[in-house]
Amino acid sequence: MPEIILKNVTKRFGKFVAVDNLDLYIADRSFITLLGPSGCGKTTTLRMIAGLETPTEGEILIDGETVFSAEKGINVPPNKRDVGFLFQNYALWPHMTVYQNIAFGLENLKWEKKKIKSRVEEMLALLKIEQFVKRYPSELSGGQQQRVAIARTLAPSPKVLFMDEPLSNLDAKLRQEMRTELKRLHSDTNSTFVYVTHDQLEAMTLSTQVCLMNNGLLQQYDPPLKIYGGPANLFVAEFVGNPTMNFIPADVVKLEGNRVELTMLGKKALFQARDNVENLGEKAVLGVRPEFLPIQDGGAVKGHVYSTLPTGMETTVKVTCGDTMLTSVVFGNVDYPVDMPISLSANGDQLMLFDQQSGNAVGQGSLTIMD
Repeated sequence: MPEIILKNVTKRFGKFVAVDNLDLYIADRSFITLLGPSGCGKTTTLRMIAGLETPTEGEILIDGETVFSAEKGINVPPNKRDVGFLFQNYALWPHMTVYQNIAFGLENLKWEKKKIKSRVEEMLALLKIEQFVKRYPSELSGGQQQRVAIARTLAPSPKVLFMDEPLSNLDAKLRQEMRTELKRLHSDTNSTFVYVTHDQLEAMTLSTQVCLMNNGLLQQYDPPLKIYGGPANLFVAEFVGNPTMNFIPADVVKLEGNRVELTMLGKKALFQARDNVENLGEKAVLGVRPEFLPIQDGGAVKGHVYSTLPTGMETTVKVTCGDTMLTSVVFGNVDYPVDMPISLSANGDQLMLFDQQSGNAVGQGSLTIMD
């Protein structure tokens, strides 16, 4: 299985820059998710690696071979890159059975009939669709069609499997089931998966690494839990996590090494970072995940319940503290009446401090709020 390397890859459509000077290393057998809002450049990036889109600048290597180089004039066509592409609409042939759909690509590659039969049976077993072998796509559910599309894509044993929002047409329950199947499939095949989505839950649950993009620029490239726990900037912090992170404006009173004195929510507070804080101006933003802002008797932050959203396993509580709306997550089957007085605490050492002007993270640590 190959590694994929993108060097200074840029794609322009006229004056519009879809992908801007992207450097990316995709390790062998990894499950990489290209994540971001609509128009951020994630699908364009996928299509450039697959050879379906030609970069304006840069270089792309797959398994040590240069498949594109603007400088050297190299542009290997998609069918020579040994990659598989799973489209959003599955693109199954409606007049062919499940067997014929899976075998179609192998027949075009001039495989022997005996070898085709063996490979199709192997794919049917891997995707657990043996019982549908004689059915047509119109006789299958959305999830079953998707499994057939995956089987067809995997049948020629491509080095890399590309997927462009393959779950977006499925209902919520089936999406959950197919996430489980895709993660298991990645483990069973030992293939390199490159997956495009705008759904941060899919990225969090499936990926070994997440490439988060915005306006054509790479914002952060890390394992999902690192992106969630240590976002590089305000955009990453806001995009990843549901409910989203709390952002509390703060004035910087004093900075000494890893200690920052702040005024926020009408109170003084001391932020103690793990490392020395640098590149912090006079205005900061404190980022607190809802699970680190618990409702506690005697908490230093006072407010009133604005609304509650109980789900059974947990309850999301919106709290007004002056002009600031904060979100807390309470685990368990709990509810609170509207306008009830309530107090919050900022717990743990995973709170984030951002410079307001640049939006960049400048430190991670704990907070002590003075009474």
